[in-house]
Amino acid sequence: MQRLTPEQLRSHRWYGTESLRSFSHRARTRQLGLSAEEHLGRPVIGILNTWSELNPCHIHLRERAQDVKRGVWQAGGYPVELPVMSLSETFQKPTTMLYRNLLAMETEETLRSYPVDGAVLMGGCDKTTPALLMGAISMDLPAIFVPAGPMIPGAFRGEVLGSGSDMWRYWADKQAGLVDEATMSGVEEGIARSPGHCMTMGTASTMTSVAEVLGMTLPGAASIPAVASAHNRMAAASGRRAVDMTWEDLRPSRILNAEAYADAVTAVLALGGSTNAVIHLIAMARRSGVDLTLDHFDAASRRVPVLADLRPSGAYVMEDFYLAGGLPALLRRISDLLHLNRPTVTGRSLGEAIEGAEVYEDKVIRTRDDPLSAEGGLAVLRGTLAPGGAVIKHVAAEPRLLKHTGPAVVFDGHRDLMRRLNDESLPITADSVLVLRGAGPRGGPGMPEHGMLPIPNRLLKMGVRDMLRISDARMSGTSYGACVLHVTPESHIGGPLALVRDGDPITLDVEARRLSLEVPEEELARRRAAWRAPETVFRRGYGTLYDAHILQADEGCDFDFLAGAGGAPEPDTE
Repeated sequence: MQRLTPEQLRSHRWYGTESLRSFSHRARTRQLGLSAEEHLGRPVIGILNTWSELNPCHIHLRERAQDVKRGVWQAGGYPVELPVMSLSETFQKPTTMLYRNLLAMETEETLRSYPVDGAVLMGGCDKTTPALLMGAISMDLPAIFVPAGPMIPGAFRGEVLGSGSDMWRYWADKQAGLVDEATMSGVEEGIARSPGHCMTMGTASTMTSVAEVLGMTLPGAASIPAVASAHNRMAAASGRRAVDMTWEDLRPSRILNAEAYADAVTAVLALGGSTNAVIHLIAMARRSGVDLTLDHFDAASRRVPVLADLRPSGAYVMEDFYLAGGLPALLRRISDLLHLNRPTVTGRSLGEAIEGAEVYEDKVIRTRDDPLSAEGGLAVLRGTLAPGGAVIKHVAAEPRLLKHTGPAVVFDGHRDLMRRLNDESLPITADSVLVLRGAGPRGGPGMPEHGMLPIPNRLLKMGVRDMLRISDARMSGTSYGACVLHVTPESHIGGPLALVRDGDPITLDVEARRLSLEVPEEELARRRAAWRAPETVFRRGYGTLYDAHILQADEGCDFDFLAGAGGAPEPDTE
C-alpha cells in the first residue's frame, strides 16, 4: 500500500509552506509549548471528544482521551483534542435527536476548518455515535471511532438491573402500588453504577455495535465495559491506528459501501437492536451515497435470527455479552450472512477481523439452532395509517398484541397524554389502541422518545403490562412493548395519523406487516379537507433551520442539504 509523504499531509498546507500564514501557524504552535520536532511532518490527529459533566455516559472520556493521545504519540503523530457538543440522552431536552444533525455539522466543520489529517471520534451515548460518523463521512478524512463503552451491570437486592429497561418496569410497578419509596430509592442508587452508556442493547450499544460492524472501530471495541482496563488499551490502540490510517489515506469512503451498510442492518437484527438504528443507519448511508431504505430492514428481518439474548428483548446485559465473546463472536455465528471481504479501519477485511473469534457462553450468544427469535427483532409496517412506513420491535412485545384490532384513544402531544391518561372518565381498556400524534420530526419537535406511551394506572393495577401503542415518535432502545413507532408521514405534515379520532378501529398485523386505519376513504377525505397544519414553534435560531430542512423518519431525519460527501471547498490557508 502506497503511503503519503509528509508533504502530502493536509496539515502541511498550514505548517509547511513558505508563507506568512504558515509562519504564524508555526509560531502559535510554539505558543502551545511544542517544538518543531514534536509536530512538523507528523500527522495531526484530531481527537473529537464529547465529554461533558452533564453526560454520565461520557464522564470518563476526558481521561480516556489521554490514552488515545498516548497511542498517537507512540505511532509518531501529533494529537490535538477538540471538544465537540455532548448529546446527553439523560439530561438534554426536548430530545437529543433535535441536535444530532447539529453535532454532525460541527464534526464536519471542525475537521474541515483545522489542520487535521485524521480523526479519532469519541462517543457512545445514543445520538453521538451516528452524529460523529455522519460528520466524518461527509468530511471524508481518515477516522476511527472509540466507543465510550457500557457501564457495569446495575444491582439491587441481589437482582441485576438493566438501565432503562428495569427503570420502566419498576416505575410501572410503583404506579400500580406494588413497590414503596424505599424500593424505588434503592433502584435509583443501583441502576447506574459507573461511567458508560446503558448496558442493555439499547440505542447506545446498538449504534456502537453498528460502528464496529461497519468497520469503523477496532474489532471487539463496542462491548468493552467503560471501566475495564481493556478499554484504556483499546483507546491507545485506536490512537496508534489513526496515525497509520492517515499515512495510508484510509478514508470512510473506502470502507463504507453498500455491503458495509447491509452487514450493519444484519447485525442490528441479530442483536435485537434498537429501532432508532433504522433512522440513524438510513441517514449515515445517505451520507455515503448508499440507498438504504426501510425495505432493506424488513427483508433482512425475515432471514436473520436474533442470537443475542440481551435486554430489553432477552435476559442478559452487555458485560455478559463482552465476556461471552462480544460482537466478533456473534458475527462469526452469522458469517454466512455477511460480506467478509470488505475493508475495515484495521486495514484487514471483516473476515480477517473476526477470524478466530469464539463464543464462550451459548446462553448469551445463542446458536443458530436455538435463537432468541427465528427472525429479526424489527418489523416494518405499512398500510393506510403508515403509507411511508412504521417500525415495531415485535420481539419485545406481548405476542397476543401482534395481531390486534382495537378502538383508538387519541392524544395530541405529550402534554395532552400526561394530562388525560389517568382520567377515570376516559374509556380505555386493555384492548384500546393508544395513539400519540404531534411527536414526529417536526411536530415533537425533534421526534422525542415518547413512543412507549405509559399504561394508565388503573390498568397497571389490574396487571396489564402491555398495550398496542402507536405514534410518530421514537422510543428509547431500552424500552419494550407493542409500540408502533416512526409512523410516516408524521401527523404534523398531514399524515394519516392526523386524521385519527377516538373510537376509530385500528388493526395491527405484524406477520402481514400491516397497520390499518379501518375508516372509509370518504370519511378520511372529509377529515383531510378540514385539517389545518399546526404552526411551527420556532421563530428564530437553530430551530428555524431544523424546521425548514428536516426530513422524515423513512429518510433518516437528516437535513435535506446534508446528504452525500464533499460539496464544500477546502479552506484557503494562505
